[in-house]
Amino acid sequence: MKLEVITVGTELLLGATIDTNAADLGRALAAAGVEVVRRATVPDRAGAVQDAVREALARTGAVLATGGLGPTRDDLTKKAVAELFGRPLQLDSGVLRSLEQRFRRLGRPMPAVNRTQAEVPEGAVVLPNPRGTAPGLWIEDQQGRFAILLPGVPSEMRGLLVEEVLPRLVQRQAATGEGEPPVVRSRTVRTTGVPESAVAERVEPLEDGLQPLTLAYLPGLAGVDLRLTAWAMPRSRADALLADGVARLRTELGERCYGEENDDLAGVVLASLRDRKATLAVAESCTGGMLGSRITAVQGSSDVFSGGIIAYSDAVKTEQLGVPGDTLAAHGAVSEETVLAMAEGVQRRFDATCTIAITGIAGPDGGTPEKPVGTVWLAARAASAARAVRRVFPGDREEIRGRSAQAALDLLRLLIREH
Repeated sequence: MKLEVITVGTELLLGATIDTNAADLGRALAAAGVEVVRRATVPDRAGAVQDAVREALARTGAVLATGGLGPTRDDLTKKAVAELFGRPLQLDSGVLRSLEQRFRRLGRPMPAVNRTQAEVPEGAVVLPNPRGTAPGLWIEDQQGRFAILLPGVPSEMRGLLVEEVLPRLVQRQAATGEGEPPVVRSRTVRTTGVPESAVAERVEPLEDGLQPLTLAYLPGLAGVDLRLTAWAMPRSRADALLADGVARLRTELGERCYGEENDDLAGVVLASLRDRKATLAVAESCTGGMLGSRITAVQGSSDVFSGGIIAYSDAVKTEQLGVPGDTLAAHGAVSEETVLAMAEGVQRRFDATCTIAITGIAGPDGGTPEKPVGTVWLAARAASAARAVRRVFPGDREEIRGRSAQAALDLLRLLIREH
């Protein structure tokens, strides 16, 4: 089944609200075997909503729209789509009763404006919404073309999607097909420490052999994700092809691959240390606690992570980490010698098995021709083994800090593998 998604809301176009509904819909619909072929966002204007729905129905015959079902004057989706289908709005006594009961449970009278939410296009199927006041709607014409209208509140949209919409879509596909219903499924391999072009160079020879799967490169601050997708095929075949494709990618990428799906590098490192009954401490300068935050965001990190020191000034590097003043004077705070001394000092301070240290110039000021903005020194220690690397990261201050934390975790991950 092919379907188009429309998210309605001027605030989405202005960037005032992040459109999480579109991403949630894409994932959930794909898992149910529905291929989202187009996605659009339109403002809270009746004409724009009608045009988008009309064009989607002409192309695919199926559209799912979110937003614009509330009680206020800018909530125009229901009326606009009802007019498009030639269906007058009628008061639904069942919906009105559930609205009144909801407000009674909340202990306050129902505003008159909410009564409009009980108006339903003639012939539409009401999708009950126990999480809010706006019910979902399913409107279908005589040609079998249909529009699904869901509220824009993410929690309400997700609830209706899982409880009301997906079962209907799956049942619809089963009724029109034979055998195992087709699905759209994806798996993701996560890499870090190598740019997109280098990943593509290594993976490109595999691409023809991965068909009929498609491969997408998804670069970000954490690295490059590789997403394999099986389109519209039986679940058993999709799962077998994806398992084989992931195995091929992991073999080719080797140590550059640190996980799959939603694996976080901090979690991967902590799991590796936990298996070895090792502990971890960190010393941070330019990242200012970002590395520690990444680590403590992982559930159960307390059984591995001892703590850290934010040594932003040279005085703290000397007094708390024992970095020799001569080292700072001779080589500067952003140097191999200093970062190695920081890693050793925090290991001593916390009596930790492993440590990570970061020092650098995150900008936008402070760079020199020898050490431009983005210059970062990273160090890791695993017992007595130590390694330091210099990186020059692109981006603004937050991007440099984020890349530094990721690269530092990866440095320790690789050091652990070797020792």
